[in-house]
Amino acid sequence: MRIDKFLKVARILKRRETGKQLAINQRLYINDRPAKAASEVKEGDMIRIVFGHREILVKVLEIRTSASKEQAFGMYEVVEEKKEEIV
Repeated sequence: MRIDKFLKVARILKRRETGKQLAINQRLYINDRPAKAASEVKEGDMIRIVFGHREILVKVLEIRTSASKEQAFGMYEVVEEKKEEIV
């Protein structure tokens, strides 16, 4: 599944367009490698997303083409979350 679609279905992001913009700005990584919006993601992959001063690392547990809210939270596990302090 494309990473932009996975992030939308898993409800990590609200819109696929946001995933595309993160990829264009090199703020989206699969297994520590820069990802394009069309990059394929599979179970076991680690996805790092950088939002300004916040960064999250999630592990893909399950791939689904559609998911309810409850099912979406079972698609990934947050491994690490960092928030950079602004001085």
